Amino acid sequence: MQAEPLALANSWPLWEQPRHFELGHVLSSLVTDVLEPGAVGALAPHHAGLWECDLLDDSLIWSGGVYDIFGLPRGTSVRREQAVALYCEDSRAKMERLRSYALKHRRGFTLDVDIRAAVGEHRRVRLIGLPVCAGGNVVRLQGLKLVI
Repeated sequence: MQAEPLALANSWPLWEQPRHFELGHVLSSLVTDVLEPGAVGALAPHHAGLWECDLLDDSLIWSGGVYDIFGLPRGTSVRREQAVALYCEDSRAKMERLRSYALKHRRGFTLDVDIRAAVGEHRRVRLIGLPVCAGGNVVRLQGLKLVI
């Protein structure tokens, strides 16, 4: 079976994590978590946030910046299916295929997606993620979302 071209173009081996992921930590996600926006969904240039998805129950942990990107009040409980519903259809399909490939092959991924934030605004977001393994199994995904 041949790998999907999208997966090959947008995924990378886990040993390349520092090149794709750690730079995002340093750039701006910490700043956007400290600064509370004036209104729900308000964004600064290059707004960013960290995210995590537990594969056991699809529960999400988001930093403040991710709530802002999706236009949701910080600290509210958000299920994965709620967040995925905010992706535009084409972006959602690409993201789900790449996510599945990343989990199956234990590879990180980078993908630019379009979302319709809960506040009604269209946003272009760079999604960077990588599987986290424990005991030989992938147990969660974690990553960075950055408005581009």
